[in-house]
Amino acid sequence: MTTSTEASRFWDGHHTAHRPDGEPRPNVRLVEVVSALDPGRALDLGSGAGGDALWLARRGWRVTAADISAVALAGLARRARDLGLGDRITGERHDLAATFPAGPFDLVSAHYLHTSFPLPRDQVLRQAADALAPGGRLLVVEHGSVAPWSWNQDPASCPPLRPPSLDPARWTVERADALPRRATGPGGQTADVVDHLLLVRRTR
Repeated sequence: MTTSTEASRFWDGHHTAHRPDGEPRPNVRLVEVVSALDPGRALDLGSGAGGDALWLARRGWRVTAADISAVALAGLARRARDLGLGDRITGERHDLAATFPAGPFDLVSAHYLHTSFPLPRDQVLRQAADALAPGGRLLVVEHGSVAPWSWNQDPASCPPLRPPSLDPARWTVERADALPRRATGPGGQTADVVDHLLLVRRTR
């Protein structure tokens, strides 16, 4: 069995076992950063249950939702249709270690691309930056600390977020922050956590 097949089966099983009750919520940092942006074409990398894609579509964005899990994409498609957003969200199945959605995009959002399977993170983030239209932004958010409910309890799994190697004549790092927040886990428990946030804009 290939690594891609293993990863696909794992995430299909995860999304089968963890179907959200009601509409999934968008990520806090996406709402904070993107609320001030004019809508355009967005790419949601690792779209999962679809909270970010649905939130973006409601605000007028046309969203490509990319995920390795066919189960997650099918669930998102059903929710989008039920909410009257089916014409604004297109699901695409990708193993980002091998394939990447075609741009250009005005926003690429990559939240918590943590996985126990091999993922060439620098390559994926460079592809994401390359997929931006001039003036477009890449928003990357990763765990900067371990929460009590994290599947990986090793603090070394949350290293500082490094910007990908990009030509400064074409891309500008607008933000590179470590941001604290109070988070709620799947069982309703709460904890103080840190998010690493990177915001890159393509200048030309």
